[in-house]
Amino acid sequence: MPPKKQQVQEKVHLGRPGNNLKSGIVGLANVGKSTLFQSITKSSLGNPANFPYATIDPEEARVIVPDERFDWLCDHYKPKSKVPANLTVYDIAGLTRGASTGAGLGNSFLSHIRAVDAIFQVVRCFDDAEIIHVEGDVNPTRDLDIISEELRIKDIEFVEKALDALKKQTRRGGQSLEMKKLKEEEATTAEILEYLQSGKDVRSREWSPKEVRFENFSFPSTSPTSYPDE
Repeated sequence: MPPKKQQVQEKVHLGRPGNNLKSGIVGLANVGKSTLFQSITKSSLGNPANFPYATIDPEEARVIVPDERFDWLCDHYKPKSKVPANLTVYDIAGLTRGASTGAGLGNSFLSHIRAVDAIFQVVRCFDDAEIIHVEGDVNPTRDLDIISEELRIKDIEFVEKALDALKKQTRRGGQSLEMKKLKEEEATTAEILEYLQSGKDVRSREWSPKEVRFENFSFPSTSPTSYPDE
């Protein structure tokens, strides 16, 4: 009998897969998010200005994603209509140190960030005395830490509430299949909370398929993040 093939475990990807992805531009106030938004979307939407919180409500624009494979297929098969892949980009209001506890625009940014599938995190790397910086000076490493910490604090609050709700359900006890799943979900949620409280983002660790199945991971510290600089 031939030996069984070793099963290759598929790498788990966090996030919400889909055909119409949404990405939010996130950063401290007055670092150039609206300027980047206009550059990406080739639009006049947004409100670039030399003062903090020029953007209050998020702007939205859809961008066509260039793909040579798509172009080749269209040239080869001559379809009656063409629907290329697209990315919806949001210009999200700037946050500031202490935003998770109400500073600046407070928690208004949170629901907007949680609604996107990925994050463009913008930090300022240039010196210009004419451009206001909410922290008083240019320090991109510090700014990245502030943003990550604010998002992580909100994730901790979210996970704490979820864990409390699960504990209330598992206190009933029982040996049913549903109760077993609830207890496993409670254990996974407690592990996520401990990881966040250690100062680490959820996306920085590999999670098992079972853990991901229990948790939807729909909070900011799991969103894929890139770091364009202004």
